[in-house]
Amino acid sequence: MSTVEVVLVSVAVLLYAMVGFFALAETALTRMTLVKALALREEGRRGATRLVRLVEHPDRWLNPVLFFTLMLNVAAATLFGYVAGRHFGALGVGLVALGQALVVFILAEASPKTWAVAHGERAALLAAPPIEALSSFPPIQFLARALIAVSNAIIPGGGRKEGPFVSEQELLAMADVAEAEEVIERDERALIHSIIEFGDTVAREVRVPRPDMVAAEGRDRISDVLEIAIAAGYSRIPVFEQGIDDIIGIVYVKDLVRAMRDGRSDTPVRELVRPAKFVPETKRVAELMREMQREKFHMAIVVDEYGGTSGLVTLEDLIEELVGEIVDEFDVEEPQVEWLPNGDSRVNARMPVDEVNELLHADLPEGDWDSIGGLMLDLLGHVPVEGESVVTGSLRLFAERVQGRRIGRVRISQVEAGTETREPSEGPEAPGARVR
Repeated sequence: MSTVEVVLVSVAVLLYAMVGFFALAETALTRMTLVKALALREEGRRGATRLVRLVEHPDRWLNPVLFFTLMLNVAAATLFGYVAGRHFGALGVGLVALGQALVVFILAEASPKTWAVAHGERAALLAAPPIEALSSFPPIQFLARALIAVSNAIIPGGGRKEGPFVSEQELLAMADVAEAEEVIERDERALIHSIIEFGDTVAREVRVPRPDMVAAEGRDRISDVLEIAIAAGYSRIPVFEQGIDDIIGIVYVKDLVRAMRDGRSDTPVRELVRPAKFVPETKRVAELMREMQREKFHMAIVVDEYGGTSGLVTLEDLIEELVGEIVDEFDVEEPQVEWLPNGDSRVNARMPVDEVNELLHADLPEGDWDSIGGLMLDLLGHVPVEGESVVTGSLRLFAERVQGRRIGRVRISQVEAGTETREPSEGPEAPGARVR
């Protein structure tokens, strides 16, 4: 080959080396998350600040990198083709082009990208400074804006929209992976899940239901109300006048004790009530907790859309949504879940359906009901008698304990293959279930 041809081949090889670098940079930067880039910056890694800027604004560098990669490939292929055509003719050009494609794919595409996947942090930190310098060059910035405008005009919906870099589902998956790789403990993973789900929880889901409320009538004597509070183990209880829907306030045990000490045991408790805080069923518990902290109250009355009392919620209820059940040495509570020897499980009817699904790896339907008891009532269309059962999906639900019009405990068992199952729906005969 002549000196000119040697130079042309050398330039083509250099261009393919640049293609390899851009392939490495594209893979490393597109795989890098903003959270990881910020962590690298906190560690003081060299080039991490540039990396954060690139990850925050991928639209500023991605199109220029893709454009330059394409131009470099075209230029290098043209140079090789020119030299091959002079020495081998048309057939030689075809053969050289085929060999060139295989070599370039291995050395300038697959190998750099594989290395970038295997050494993500190192590759991203290595690529960040030159890529930022390239994308900051004024002509390149103009080219990037022009390319983005063209792509947005072509893509349905107007192209890229601003949005969260990480969704809730991705955060939950990251926590699961971190636990599987022993980066965090199981309890830490559970707390992360609770915190993320906490933001979507409303007061109706965590309240103490109306039938379970311990309350006093306004005309009751202070001594009698104190006995009620001590028996229940509560430090404050609601007080009503005409009925549970007419709550006039909350009485504190410390106020009752102080009144007893002052000899006012026969005084009506209405004289000691403090103002109650009322919140709607749909109020998000994260907002409610902030209000409790800011306004310094520990109990709120939950009301439905008609103004009736739906239940009550305490600060302890909200904290338990984050850290789990808080039980002291004086609490006597039935276990939420019992595993039976035959493989069945017995659950409290108040247990939320989503928790039962997660615990049993089941697929019980979710709808207007919150609890497993509510699901069973919807499936049956009437209040069951003890021992009555209903099938949904691959599970049979038994009403093991019924107190008045309320289901207390539900036993869940697997049904044999081929059992008729249907989805729940409205109506007294609930065509969504098979009743036994």
